[in-house]
Amino acid sequence: MIGKIKKFNFKSLLILNTFALIATSYLFNNFIFIGVFALFFFISLFATKNGLKIIKKLKLLQNIRTEGPSNHYKKSDTPTMGGICLIIPFLIFLLIITINLGSLKLIFLLLTIFGFFITGFLDDYLSIKNKENRGLKTKEKFLLQSVISVIFILLSYEKNLINPLITVSDSWGINTGIFILPISFLVLVGISNSVNLTDGLDGLAAGCSGIVFYGLGTEILMKEQQELIVFSILCFSMSGICLGFLQYNSYPAKIFMGDTGSLSIGAILGSIAILTNSVFSLSIFSGIFIIESLSVMIQVGFFKITKKLFNRGKRIFLMTPLHHHFELKGVKEQKIVENFWKINILLVILGIVLKINI
Repeated sequence: MIGKIKKFNFKSLLILNTFALIATSYLFNNFIFIGVFALFFFISLFATKNGLKIIKKLKLLQNIRTEGPSNHYKKSDTPTMGGICLIIPFLIFLLIITINLGSLKLIFLLLTIFGFFITGFLDDYLSIKNKENRGLKTKEKFLLQSVISVIFILLSYEKNLINPLITVSDSWGINTGIFILPISFLVLVGISNSVNLTDGLDGLAAGCSGIVFYGLGTEILMKEQQELIVFSILCFSMSGICLGFLQYNSYPAKIFMGDTGSLSIGAILGSIAILTNSVFSLSIFSGIFIIESLSVMIQVGFFKITKKLFNRGKRIFLMTPLHHHFELKGVKEQKIVENFWKINILLVILGIVLKINI
C-alpha cells in the first residue's frame, strides 16, 4: 500500500502519523496521546517559525562541507541550529514532568539529553564561528558523548534502572548480564551519531525521527506497565515536535536542525529505550539510522583494507552516508527522502508485529 503511493510528502506523513496515533489512543483507551502529539506539533510549528526569524537575524547559517555532493552548495547559508526549536520545548516539558513526579529515571534522562544538547550546540556554534562545516573535532565530540553516556549508564545501572534482560517479546528475552553496560553505551552513542549522519537531506532525519518516536511510544505502551506510560507520552510529544519542525525542514528546507537537533534526538531515543527495556524494538524501528551509519563504517573499513592490500583504496559506495550514494546515482533528493520514510514506516510495522507474535 505504502509503496504504491506516488507522492509521499510532509502532508502524507503527517496525516498517516495522526491517524496512527488516533488508532493507538483508541486501542489503549487514552486520548492523551493524540492530544500530546497535536499540542507539541503546534508548539513546534510556532517555535520553528519564530526561531527561524531569530536565527536569520543572528546569521546562524549553514556551511556546506566540500566533500559532499556538489548540488548541495546551493544550500549554503540556510539557517541552521534549528534543533534549538525542537529540543528546548521538549526539555521544558520533561523538566515539568520530572519536578512533578520526582522520578530518578526522568532526572537521569533530563541530564543526559541536556548534555547531548550542549554538545550539539557547541559543535554547531564552532562550525558557524569557524565558517566551515567543522565544529568540534571528531575525537572531542566522541569524548563528550562518551563521558555523558558512561555517567548515565553507570548511575542507572547502580540504581537498578537498567534491566540486563533485553525483552524481545512478552515470552522471550536475552539475559545479557554485565554486558548490558557496553550494549547500552553502543545504543546511546550509536543512535545519536546515526541520526546525525542521517541528517544530510532535507526532511530525512526529522521525518524518520517522527516515525521512530511514534513506534517507540507505541511499543512502550504495549508493555502495559503503568510507570512507563510517561515515556510513551514523551515519545509522542517528540513525534509531534519532529513533524512540526518538518513543515519548515522538508524540501526545500528553510532551516536545518544541525547537530543541536540530531545528536539530541538520537540521545532521547537511545536513553528512553535503555530505561524502558525497548532496545530490541528500537534497533528495528531505527533501521534507517543504523543502515546509514553502517554504510559509513563499511566504506571506511573497505577503503582502509584495500589500501593496505593494493596500495590503493577502493570504495563500495559512490559516497556515504548511503543517501549520498543514491544522490550521485541520479535519484532526486525528494524521492530518496520519501522512499526512506516509507521504509521506516514498514520497519515500525515490522517491529510492532514481531513484538506481538514472537
